[in-house]
Amino acid sequence: MSDAALLPGQPRGGVISGAATARTVNVLAPNASAMTLDGTNTWIVAEPDSDLAVVIDPGPLDETHLRAVIDTAERAGRRIALTLLTHGHPDHAEGAGRFAELTRTKVRALDPELRLGDEGLGTGDVITTGGLEMYVVPTPGHTADSLSFHLPADRAVLTGDTILGRGTTLVAHPDGRLGDYLDSLRRLRSMTVDDGVQTVLPGHGPVLDDAQGAVEFYLAHRANRLAQVETAVESGYLTSSQVVTHVYADVDRSLWPAAELSVRAQLDYLREHGLI
Repeated sequence: MSDAALLPGQPRGGVISGAATARTVNVLAPNASAMTLDGTNTWIVAEPDSDLAVVIDPGPLDETHLRAVIDTAERAGRRIALTLLTHGHPDHAEGAGRFAELTRTKVRALDPELRLGDEGLGTGDVITTGGLEMYVVPTPGHTADSLSFHLPADRAVLTGDTILGRGTTLVAHPDGRLGDYLDSLRRLRSMTVDDGVQTVLPGHGPVLDDAQGAVEFYLAHRANRLAQVETAVESGYLTSSQVVTHVYADVDRSLWPAAELSVRAQLDYLREHGLI
């Protein structure tokens, strides 16, 4: 058994770029950082026998990366016909406008400010470009506009930043809300049980081959952190910055500003539920 098989979600080892399932190929953006892990995963999705492809999250405004995505599709004999966004954070969406120019495609997103064209994305929408059957799944929490995409034929779900291939996700207060995020995780868990989803294709990090294990880990992690924050407040750590120094003492200090956003979301949740 490999070490990866012992980790939450069973992340695949090796190179992240390349084919992930029968219908998906990842082109990794060159924007690695503590927050973006290896970089943003830009997904090319297409039916195996189709000459049309859909791109999810073109990534940062990096001309070399955007052209690499186009070249990857063209080498497979495909034309990019549609661009989708999981959410509006710059590491996923900043390059969408330029990518749309290069590919002459529309950009569909939940947030009207991110769209190029008349069509948005929402519950019940099905992407059928090139014969695809890919369902839009609202998964707010990381941000209010976060979406996932269910690809039944590959038993996979593309999760953007809702579930990462490594580590855990920031609930980006005030736009992100913990209650919404927990509901989204439960929705994804139900898909692993009721819809046969086995694989997570994340917005950052490696592919996860145990979708249910990944979701269960995320839910347990959130419950544990929430209990730690509640205990910290009961112990007299009243501000978000005080809670971070206590609860996140073992986390690299460069990540504390992001941790404080998460703590603010947790404090809001605890107050809304009358727990503090």
